[in-house]
Amino acid sequence: MELVLLSDTHGRHGEVEIPNGDVLIHAGDFGAWFGTMEELEEFNDFLGQLPHAHKIVVAGNHDFCFERANADARKALTNAHYLQDESLEIDGVKFYGSPWQPEFLNLAFNLRRGEPLRRKWEMVPPDTDVLITHGPPHGIGDETLDGLHVGCEELLLRVKQVKPRVHVFGHIHEGRGKYEIEGTVFVNAVTNRAGRSPFLLSLTIAI
Repeated sequence: MELVLLSDTHGRHGEVEIPNGDVLIHAGDFGAWFGTMEELEEFNDFLGQLPHAHKIVVAGNHDFCFERANADARKALTNAHYLQDESLEIDGVKFYGSPWQPEFLNLAFNLRRGEPLRRKWEMVPPDTDVLITHGPPHGIGDETLDGLHVGCEELLLRVKQVKPRVHVFGHIHEGRGKYEIEGTVFVNAVTNRAGRSPFLLSLTIAI
């Protein structure tokens, strides 16, 4: 199964050259800033033009429509599976998606560090193969330009417990890249690093 991974396109998804694959995953922040319903409708049209048999979307901290009008946003996203603390199985591979991250400005899907986030990550099933979150785990693909590691400590603890084969995320543009640690492949799939030209990270996993 070939996974094509995207995140943080911020309205520029049309500029990215996207290869074929079995499952396309967008790990949040399709919206330029406020993630309006109009942006979602345009994003949905874009997804509908892609040939991938399956598409999965998780909201990001700029995708306010999914926080403020979740039912309407879900109805509008007709060309992908939307996962918010939910699982999806495709050809025997178990995916789980969740949009939450530690508080960052006054944006969407923010939670305080510690117990509020721990409760969310406890929901990740222990048999998850591919974990999709918007934010990174602490210490992996989460370093800012200031040298700070801003990923979620509670998420890292749960990932160590579950040991998914793949963990896809974005959010921290400077941390984009692929990291393999203790049997899990971590991918910060941000497509546009600090305003540079968009690029694509793709990953193939053998089932």
